[in-house]
Amino acid sequence: MSGFVEKPEPIEVPGLVHLHTGKVRELYQNEAGDLVMVASDRISAFDWVLPTEIPDKGRILTQLSQWWFDQIAELVPHHVLSSDLPPGAPADWEGRTVVCKSLRMIPVECVARGYLTGSGLAEYKETRTVCGLALPEGLADGSELPAPIFTPATKAEVGEHDENVSYEEVARQVGAETAAQLRQATLAVYSRGRDIARDRGIILADTKFEFGFDGEQLVIADEVLTPDSSRFWPADEWQPGRPQPSYDKQYVRDWLTSPDSGWDRASEQPPPPLPEQVVSATRAKYVEAYERLTGTSWS
Repeated sequence: MSGFVEKPEPIEVPGLVHLHTGKVRELYQNEAGDLVMVASDRISAFDWVLPTEIPDKGRILTQLSQWWFDQIAELVPHHVLSSDLPPGAPADWEGRTVVCKSLRMIPVECVARGYLTGSGLAEYKETRTVCGLALPEGLADGSELPAPIFTPATKAEVGEHDENVSYEEVARQVGAETAAQLRQATLAVYSRGRDIARDRGIILADTKFEFGFDGEQLVIADEVLTPDSSRFWPADEWQPGRPQPSYDKQYVRDWLTSPDSGWDRASEQPPPPLPEQVVSATRAKYVEAYERLTGTSWS
């Protein structure tokens, strides 16, 4: 069992129809048929959406994604039409809201990996492969791969695990032409992000993207190259063979699995609220990632 510890009630706004509550985002549709995506300050870990929010997280994710969309614009078009607040929307939506094209979404998590860790590492230890791709012997947690790889996953509902699948399975599900487009776009955007991050002293270890079609055109959607969708590591502390320090919610995961939380991950009980020091340390990591990547201060 997992999901929301406390599922929020969506805010009602005149002229908007609420469509979906995700782990982090609320999705609405306006009268023109466009999507309105609002990033909350919610945070998830171990397939649970926690009861404690991280201040500013939704704005950081939204504005960092906007910055990245500008950096990758010539590689693949994105779905954002505007960041203007819809009429009647609460003031708190400022900076965390985007109006987007309504796309025909492709039900694949498009993951690119340049380094071995996480579920990729677990699979490699068993089979020396990731998503059916053979890798060299002797790799460890945090090892750089010979070249970035496309390791897709199926999209899961809130509270469920995404499942890694082979490229051949993606081609079977969405067609060979679409699968090839997804792989090409995923690796192109990852490579651009990796190079930009590297110039700022950050390793982009892996990341995931979502794509949809606007007519026949492939469009990148949702968020892109944020601490929620990517693993960012400080380059000057990179040391293969151990878990790496990171700019993301690792503080949250570490506390939840520590004796201090009193929570048994294997139980069906929801996780407890986060203490203030974990909240502030996690917020600081998101802010630092934003500032280092964009070169601007968060205010």
